[in-house]
Amino acid sequence: MEYTRLGNTGLNVSRICFGCMWFGRPGNGGIDVRFGEDQAREVIRYAWERGINFFDTANYYSLGASEEVLGKVIAQMGVRDDAVIATKSYYPMYDGTNAKGVTRKTLFREVDASLKRLGTDYIDLYIPHRLDHDTPMEEQMEALNDLVRSGKVLYIGASAMYAWQFLKMNMIAEAHGWAKFVSMQDMYNLVYREEEKEMHPMLLDQGIACTPFSSLAHGVFAKKPEDERTDGVAKLQNDYVLSADAEIIRRVWELAERHGVSTSVIAQAWNLAKPVVTSPLVGASKTAYIDDAIAALELKLSADEMAYLEEPYVPHTQYGFR
Repeated sequence: MEYTRLGNTGLNVSRICFGCMWFGRPGNGGIDVRFGEDQAREVIRYAWERGINFFDTANYYSLGASEEVLGKVIAQMGVRDDAVIATKSYYPMYDGTNAKGVTRKTLFREVDASLKRLGTDYIDLYIPHRLDHDTPMEEQMEALNDLVRSGKVLYIGASAMYAWQFLKMNMIAEAHGWAKFVSMQDMYNLVYREEEKEMHPMLLDQGIACTPFSSLAHGVFAKKPEDERTDGVAKLQNDYVLSADAEIIRRVWELAERHGVSTSVIAQAWNLAKPVVTSPLVGASKTAYIDDAIAALELKLSADEMAYLEEPYVPHTQYGFR
């Protein structure tokens, strides 16, 4: 496993971040999950034994059950000191007028709840899951700063917003001497590269870590373009996958056959080769997916192969900011 600094911080994280969205209690609510504690324990332990020390979850995943499972497995392995845990909040955990958002009230409540579920007294990286457009940026950044100063949170990051919004919030924090965002969790993959226009140049300029999600684009590379999808990801794909992306998918299959690897290895190798990318999230429900992620880290695509994969791309509508 390779390790790198999380942006401008001194924190060492693995080049692969284990995404825990699919673990919890099926049917619990929130973003529903597919797998329970036993499978989570097997895969998380497998990832740890192969050097992955960076784990990402959120309170909304299975309405807290994903955090509970991750915290329990980390405690059972006795590795909390070296594990880096990221979690998030924004979406409502209950029905109520103050259930959603990144207000001072919701942040303080949800951080305490996450700490309890994770079974730890601090969170390494805390991330507002979305920008709260209804709460002043000053309130959001001051509250996040107070959580850092309290010791409950060590670092703060952001997710899914425009570059100007990210920079404005960090400028507000800098003007007040508050903690600033050290990372951005944005969507980035071969069929969605809109972040290259503004966000990624800004992150490189500012030394901010990029921990992108959906490196496999909700599974679009799992089947050839001409094959009909019969699994449950087609609805997610339809939000942003265009007909023009079929040629990119075809080329991923072509390179996978040439290298003798799976299509996920090619798609993730492309992502990992980008200088802006610190640690892409890998949602691994099986140990084989961990193996693919590690193989992607080891596979170095040539400049010609990178260009070949990128050439068919056409602009997409900006996705997922609300």
